[in-house]
Amino acid sequence: MKEPLIPVVPMSHTAHIRSHRKPRRSATTSIAVRAGVAGGVLGMAAAGAASASAAEPVTQTLELPTLTADLATQVAQSADATQQAAANYTLQAERDAAAANAAKQAKADLAEAKQKAEAKKKKAEEARKAAAERAASRSAERTTLSASTASSTSTSTSTATGSAAAVVAFVKAQIGDAYVSGGTGPNSWDCSGLVQAAFKSVGVSLPRVSQDQSTQGTQVSLSNLQPGDILYWGSAGSAYHVAVYVGDGMFVGAQNPSSGVGEHPLSYDPPTGAVRVL
Repeated sequence: MKEPLIPVVPMSHTAHIRSHRKPRRSATTSIAVRAGVAGGVLGMAAAGAASASAAEPVTQTLELPTLTADLATQVAQSADATQQAAANYTLQAERDAAAANAAKQAKADLAEAKQKAEAKKKKAEEARKAAAERAASRSAERTTLSASTASSTSTSTSTATGSAAAVVAFVKAQIGDAYVSGGTGPNSWDCSGLVQAAFKSVGVSLPRVSQDQSTQGTQVSLSNLQPGDILYWGSAGSAYHVAVYVGDGMFVGAQNPSSGVGEHPLSYDPPTGAVRVL
């Protein structure tokens, strides 16, 4: 039997050149191709499975922690801490409110104290002005009285006679003696004790105190004085001082502990009124 003839394909004229030969597919390459195809098929299958599973809802079960004794203690402590913090905030708020009220009250008290101080200062100033006005008024009255008394001496009798002269001589003889409250002589006197003793020397009895002596005899004006008249300070019946007019605008009296018994002009201490006993 004859073997079939195999046709001979003529080689290209460039077949003998290595770079122009068609590369042969190796076994490794075939395996990689097969693996890639298989991988693609498996990937498609997995994607399909994922799509199918995505359509179904997934249910998960969460297990809550068991409330143990430690956890309960922690919860209680947390609640206590929260309550304590709230109490602290409340206490701080109360303290802040109390401090604000105290500051407000202190401010009001200070304003009131300043107002009272101003009112007191104003009142004191008014009292000072009133006292100055009264002093000025008294000074004016004394000036007027002194002028009136000075003018009256020219018309009054300057020379004492009779009992009046004896009274004047008695009081002048005591000039320089000491002033002692309640003193009735012979070397120390008070105002009414001297006047009483002077009139006693001429046989005239007078009351012991100046209030009563200011109502004896007849009231005379200071513009018509005569030696021996009793001068008084204050008002008749409530006089606080007495002396004896000795003429020429002068009087003798036991004034006070610092000056004792002395002779002074009427302007030294203008009297309020006078009485005539002799």
